[in-house]
Amino acid sequence: MGRVDYLAMKTDVDTVALVSSDVEELKIAAKKLFTDVSKLGGLAFGVSFVKWIASFSAIYLLILDRTNWRTKMLTSLLIPYIFLTLPGVIFNFLSGDVGKWIAFVAVVLRLFFPKHFPDWLEMPGSLILLLVVSPHFLVHHIRGGWIGSVISLFIGCYLLQEHIRVSGGFRNSFTQPRGVSNTLGIILLLVYPVWALIIRVS
Repeated sequence: MGRVDYLAMKTDVDTVALVSSDVEELKIAAKKLFTDVSKLGGLAFGVSFVKWIASFSAIYLLILDRTNWRTKMLTSLLIPYIFLTLPGVIFNFLSGDVGKWIAFVAVVLRLFFPKHFPDWLEMPGSLILLLVVSPHFLVHHIRGGWIGSVISLFIGCYLLQEHIRVSGGFRNSFTQPRGVSNTLGIILLLVYPVWALIIRVS
């Protein structure tokens, strides 16, 4: 008789080994990024660069949720995250006269023409209102300080935990077709607060 070959079954040990090797690769990539950024322009450049990435990642997740890629996570938490991590140039532009006019038009549309105010515009309208009416203490002390970084970290951790729970596990959050973009976007949300807190501690 011929030789019978059996297929090896995947075990949990294989899965744990794969996840741990991925985590090790992420650590190596983070160390390389840290050394390269410090060579380019110091840690301040790295913080501002990562801040831009985190802000656009949050905006990307907000846009994804407002399209047909709806998720079950609490995306309204992205509004305070964007408020806390929005780069200064964009923040100052939107909290100035341009933002006031956008907020004015949004409020007028919402009050007097509610049929012409789409549902998907509520979150961006709330963000603009938050940018325009935020008190000085929030803008200059919380937003730019370590408290803002801690709040951003909690928001990112909560969104990641909820996304993994809804996906049915960490592995499923990377294997579902729509889950990969959401998972990567949420992981990018965590990069800025962690980086900012490490810089503040060191």
